[in-house]
Amino acid sequence: MKIRGMRWWIIVLLFLAAVLNYIDRQTLSALAPTIQVDLGMNDQEYANVINIFLIAYTIAYLISGRVADKIGTRASLFFFVAWWSIFNMLTAASRGVTSLSFYRFGLGLGEAGIWPAASKAVSEWFPAKERALAIGLYTMGATIGATIAPYIVIPLATYDYTQSVPEIANWLGNGTGWRVAFILTGLAGLVWLIPWLMIYRKPEKSKLITADELAMLQTASNAENPDSLENVNPWSWKQVLSFRGTWLLLLARLITDPVWYFYQFWFPKYLSSDRGLSQEDLKITWIIYLAAGVGSLLGGIISGQIVKKGVMPVASRMWVMLVCALLMPLSPFIATAAGLNASLTLTVFTVIAALAWLINISSLIVDIVPKHSLGTVFSVVAAGSTLGGIIMNMIVASMVTGPSDKPAGFLDTAFHAVLDPILNAVQGQGYAMWFLIMAFLHPIAWLLLKFGGIYRYSKV
Repeated sequence: MKIRGMRWWIIVLLFLAAVLNYIDRQTLSALAPTIQVDLGMNDQEYANVINIFLIAYTIAYLISGRVADKIGTRASLFFFVAWWSIFNMLTAASRGVTSLSFYRFGLGLGEAGIWPAASKAVSEWFPAKERALAIGLYTMGATIGATIAPYIVIPLATYDYTQSVPEIANWLGNGTGWRVAFILTGLAGLVWLIPWLMIYRKPEKSKLITADELAMLQTASNAENPDSLENVNPWSWKQVLSFRGTWLLLLARLITDPVWYFYQFWFPKYLSSDRGLSQEDLKITWIIYLAAGVGSLLGGIISGQIVKKGVMPVASRMWVMLVCALLMPLSPFIATAAGLNASLTLTVFTVIAALAWLINISSLIVDIVPKHSLGTVFSVVAAGSTLGGIIMNMIVASMVTGPSDKPAGFLDTAFHAVLDPILNAVQGQGYAMWFLIMAFLHPIAWLLLKFGGIYRYSKV
């Protein structure tokens, strides 16, 4: 059987994997107020749990791309999804900060792998003019996952299991609801593995691709890589780390990705503490994550349309990113807006811009790096993303909390040794200071890319 437009069915699978990835990730954020009470965690400990997840994410980024390059897209994504799904289910066994941290560390080791593997799938199945849209579509899965996560996990967490299913309540004990949420969301990932194994192959090995689609992909690949040697000589680690484009993109993501991490991990807490929303009211965060999905889709569509008009892919991405950077100075007004509706409206615009930026900077990696080394370079660049997220996490935690009344953990000690002057300077300043900082991050990163010479790199 042949399937027309097989590459778009591949994107459907990647989209669903991204949905599950972010549901699993956002389960903790959506249920943070409840879990913190049940496990006796303060905000600093919550920040440490997030950082442990991000440290694992960073470690996994550094190796998962290499794994994808070595064992291939199909096998690597199977492994990554299975790993993180199992650890998400195990999170239900958490009995305190230590065990919760351990399971979230395991989750981070698996979840990072989807992004280099998915980018590798796009490089195998899509020509340059469609890459940004393809990346936008599966990244929109992440934002859809974040959008629907509260509507899935909050009802699961607040359901009265003691009255209706006492056996489950007796088995899981204190916090039955949020524990059930982790088990069921993790189980969904294991179900996803079945169609992935059945469907995914490289185009030239797929029995489902039509002859016309295969010919189109081969023609596009030959046009991008006229030198056949490029397809058989993977870069060494020395080549990866000596490539200037690697460091430009790494620094740009380190500077800008903290914005999206903030909206994932801290924005629900901001709405709870500064805007007075209850656990049930936090369902309204679907608006923010839907905006992220719109940004993902728009970023890909607009960039792709510019490429179709004959503009080089790298220049196309940079034009879209410039517009995004010019929208980010709206950020400080989110905290100062008089009402919740005005604050959320401003947030929608900045989130759309942040995600359209993220789609295009991810497309830049696919545009300038050969397929054989794409996973490795993507991983190194993405490690900058999580490092930025860790730094943001410590800064925001310091902004919204005073000195902790609990002994400092090893993460607190380690990060304060490096960031102590900054953390002391912002301590107790509140969320408004972070919203002000976010206004400048994308413009700085865009200037870094432009004057760092990103335009000189292009495969097309």
